[in-house]
Amino acid sequence: MTLMAKTDRFKGNPTSRLSKFATALFREWRKLGLPESDANVILAVSGGADSSALLLAIDELIKGQKLHVTPIVGHLNHGLRPESKHDAHWVVKLAKDLGYESTISTRNVKQSATKRKANLEQAARDARYDFLAKAALKKGSKYVLTAHTLDDQAETVVMRLLRGSAAEGLSGSSSVRALSQGSDVQLVRPLLSWARRSDTENYCRFKGVDFLSDTMNDDETFSRVRVRKQLLPLMQSFNNRIVETLSRTANLLSEDASALSSQAKQLVDSASDSTNSETGTPSLDVKALASAPAAVRRRALREWILRARGDLRRLETVHLVGVEKLLEGERGGRVAELPGGMQVRRKGGKLELVPKKRLKNPGPNTKIRAR
Repeated sequence: MTLMAKTDRFKGNPTSRLSKFATALFREWRKLGLPESDANVILAVSGGADSSALLLAIDELIKGQKLHVTPIVGHLNHGLRPESKHDAHWVVKLAKDLGYESTISTRNVKQSATKRKANLEQAARDARYDFLAKAALKKGSKYVLTAHTLDDQAETVVMRLLRGSAAEGLSGSSSVRALSQGSDVQLVRPLLSWARRSDTENYCRFKGVDFLSDTMNDDETFSRVRVRKQLLPLMQSFNNRIVETLSRTANLLSEDASALSSQAKQLVDSASDSTNSETGTPSLDVKALASAPAAVRRRALREWILRARGDLRRLETVHLVGVEKLLEGERGGRVAELPGGMQVRRKGGKLELVPKKRLKNPGPNTKIRAR
């Protein structure tokens, strides 16, 4: 694909009226409290309609003198398609035509997924965020922007619903969060709450940019693509505004989850006892957990595991239910398994989080598998 517009088309006119898309982005920019001047921002640009539209809209705001920030275009070549190198060159050219710096890297995602025994989607996501984190560090940026839209949010909510996620999972993605656990770099999704995929495509056409298409977005061996191509259209036949409805539901659940999460953190702190020498993680008092409301208790267990592992990857509600079963009765020596090589052990009146490989098998009659 190539640019349909000449470079002088991008120069802009500070006195001209902003487009509807750029105006909406500027409104969201202020709502999220993003810097309007004197800041480097890393923009994750794949060359698709969504990320290209985000870059073009920020460019419009800069040249319209609404923003005075310095965009740095970041692009990761995952090495998954023959045209990946061409896509990287395309993104570099777009950034250069607009007058912006770009940073490019290449990863062998398929090899990484095989080595880690992870699925390709997760390996690609991990590689992308690792690259963006390093780019932010190198360029001195506190903000990494991605172009996730309302459609992405709807797909995420449906996928998590199918996996049996709790309210936190069904809250979908957040517009702003730490890029990683403990990081002071913010991951920002400024299109998430208002832009549809059709909006980004139309805006690219309005700006004269023929965006790239990723053939993997049509590969139905990926669960997200099947949700996009099969399930959401079926749901739309029942509710023509299903994407907006799912996003609104996610926002409501997020508010509820936030209130319960605050109580859960207090419960973890009050129930914490001596530190486990194997993991450095405090044990939890069984009686304190058992007396708490189920909604708060389950979130407390989730928070406890998050603090120990640093992430909640592959942790689902069924695992938390398995841990809760350890609270029943008085008998210790029971175990609930977690994904990622860890287990929760009931030892007397305490729950301990321990590495699976270092735990002796307590016997087939006392082992609880959280499946």
